[in-house]
Amino acid sequence: MVKTLRDKGRQAWRASGFVGLTAAMLPLFLAHARRAADKDRDTVRDLWVRRWARALLSLFAIETFVEGAVPPPTRPGERGRLVIANHRSAIDIGVLLATFGGTMVSRADLADWPVVGAAARAVGTVFVDRESAESGAATIRAIQKRLEEGATMILFPEGTTFDGDEVRPFFRGAFIAAARAGAEVLPVGIAYPRTSGAAFVDETFLEHLARMAESGRTRMALSVGAPIVPAKGSKAGLLARRAHDDVSALVARARAACGP
Repeated sequence: MVKTLRDKGRQAWRASGFVGLTAAMLPLFLAHARRAADKDRDTVRDLWVRRWARALLSLFAIETFVEGAVPPPTRPGERGRLVIANHRSAIDIGVLLATFGGTMVSRADLADWPVVGAAARAVGTVFVDRESAESGAATIRAIQKRLEEGATMILFPEGTTFDGDEVRPFFRGAFIAAARAGAEVLPVGIAYPRTSGAAFVDETFLEHLARMAESGRTRMALSVGAPIVPAKGSKAGLLARRAHDDVSALVARARAACGP
């Protein structure tokens, strides 16, 4: 009974903290972004997104072990960066934003999620409906444009969350954009302890949030690989397959670092 009460109290505190942090930081970010000069707005957004992500990871007691070298942030006018990773949990979003900054590419339904949807729209998340060819083409153009401007874009090319370490086939759209823009592709592998229950499958976002809010400390590992720099016009299929192979190897490294 004591453990149940403690877990329920932790769940209520974290769930309310998630809503409160997001609701409080969003208007502060918007106010700072409005006052910033045009050339500084991406930097301001990146700063606030990292703050939000790190605060949430602390709130939910997510301990991240990073293996490999994290590159410095991209800058306007420099080569853009496409960060790609396997996708297992909603936690992945916070971990990657806290580690690399940048802007997410996300499935379209996230825009309608409670609280986080409004925040995602405000910071310029690119939404894609994978069932719509028109949406997919527009997303490729949007990613290419931002990469050509020197932005960091974060994407889960498996398309959705899965359980386990097997890396599913990658959708090619973002790799078309990276090849056209001549942007580097940074592969990342993610692993959670198999007993953590972090996987986001067969449940709604609210159910996933409630379950993770009730859990204890979660230690996860993130393995960063060497960037792939394609020549402009490289074949997207070949780039996607190389990135898939790299991510698969990095997941194995993250698993070794994380433990069974």
